[in-house]
Amino acid sequence: MSAVSDAPSSPESGPPARLPVRAGLGRFLVLGTVFVCAACGLVYELELVALASYLAGDSVTQASVVLSVMVFAMGVGSLLAKRLRCRAAVGFGAIEAVLALVGGCSAMALYACFAWGGHSRPALVGFSFAIGVLIGAEVPLLMTLIQRVRRQDAGGAVADLFAADYVGALVGGLAFPFLLLPAFGQLTGALVTGAVNAVAGGALVLWLFRRDLTVRARWTLIVANGLVLAVLAAGALLTPSFERAARQAVYGPGVRVALRTGEQEIVLVGGGTSGRPLSLFLNGRLRVSGRDEVRYHEGLIHPAMAAGPHGRVLVLGGGDGLAAREILRYAGVRSVTVVERDAEVVRLARLDPGLSALNGGAYRDPRVRAVTADAFDWLRRPMAYDVVVCDLPAPELTPSTKYYSQEFYGLAERALAPGGRLVVHAGPLEPDPRAFWTVDATMRSVGLRTAPYVIDAPGPGRGRPHDWGFVLAARSPVGPRLAAHGPRPRSLTEEGLRAARRTAERGRESGLSPSTLMHPRYGE
Repeated sequence: MSAVSDAPSSPESGPPARLPVRAGLGRFLVLGTVFVCAACGLVYELELVALASYLAGDSVTQASVVLSVMVFAMGVGSLLAKRLRCRAAVGFGAIEAVLALVGGCSAMALYACFAWGGHSRPALVGFSFAIGVLIGAEVPLLMTLIQRVRRQDAGGAVADLFAADYVGALVGGLAFPFLLLPAFGQLTGALVTGAVNAVAGGALVLWLFRRDLTVRARWTLIVANGLVLAVLAAGALLTPSFERAARQAVYGPGVRVALRTGEQEIVLVGGGTSGRPLSLFLNGRLRVSGRDEVRYHEGLIHPAMAAGPHGRVLVLGGGDGLAAREILRYAGVRSVTVVERDAEVVRLARLDPGLSALNGGAYRDPRVRAVTADAFDWLRRPMAYDVVVCDLPAPELTPSTKYYSQEFYGLAERALAPGGRLVVHAGPLEPDPRAFWTVDATMRSVGLRTAPYVIDAPGPGRGRPHDWGFVLAARSPVGPRLAAHGPRPRSLTEEGLRAARRTAERGRESGLSPSTLMHPRYGE
């Protein structure tokens, strides 16, 4: 205690604090609170990025928006906090209570804006700014408090403060994907983080610095933190009901399955006895529609299968079993290997009555083997296939861009047996053909001869494309030919697609180049 009482004071930090513990322990508790608050702050940031990417796609854009707005707001918060340094303890307690409430409820509020308002970007920017201001205001106040515990040179105090802050950020960044998401999910995880934030900030001020507070300030902080914890607890209790209502607002009635795996959120709507065609949504995006999936999968599978030998077939993606269903129509098929990252998709394709009926019980066929692995990693194995089918998410989704790169197609070309073919879902041709033609250019860049083609979607609508574009490729010239039971895709050189060809040629003349892992946005 003598170290505290003998330390000189300054206008910035105020007189030495009267602590209930020795100065060394008090300083340790302040740094421990910095650690906890930094971890919570990074979790809020990651929650916003993850949920915005899930709702709107394009994780690069969402991360850029959140990070840039939040860093700018932290600077604003640091400036605003200068006015609170004369009452650092009560100011820090109030800021932590507000931050716990705003950060804890941010994920639920963002999801509500998307589900019932249809737009999440304004809410994303607003919450990023508000959380950034509050996080930025923490550092000047904590600097003042730690100097009041035990005076030290400014450089040493800043080093200690930032060391605790950065280590806390590391723990928060690791806890988010490995602990909070698996254990609680996005919405409840944010609420739990808010509760931890409120308890840490409130305990530091209401116990360690309680002698700095007036009676009125003390009771105000107690009531405020109690209300914040009550709101967060109520949100956690209401989360299941909220998620059901939000899913119904997004997907409509008839949601039969809704679960989150380590890879994604899976939602099954309709199918079975509901009378509504089955729809499979992965991370909020329509992946399978019972209305038109037959046309899509026939267009994907039959040109490649009918163009040559097809004894050994590899399906990358396609865990729903629908591509395997079309492959098994061919009597010469000896084995089908389905490589799917999410084992839960395969489990549903095997056991869910609606989805297993749609895929014709493909996984009951002894020739079909499902493997849980990443497609990129699987292609590194020394195996050869007559047909390789890439039934992967569309190339415009940022997490999928690695599956449309030169590196990926180089591995796929190496996996082809003599006379083998590779077929890729290259995304829709309309309204923007650039992504489609970049896939074609990328495949040609690794030495493959390509035959691009497109088929019309039977009923474009919300979340459904106007057409499906595919690229069939091999080491030697190959053209799309169909078995009698498949649809006839239209070549991109036919009269009906001449306008699209002219648009694509203009894109090539403007310098469209093959995609690589380093440039995944397809010319954008």
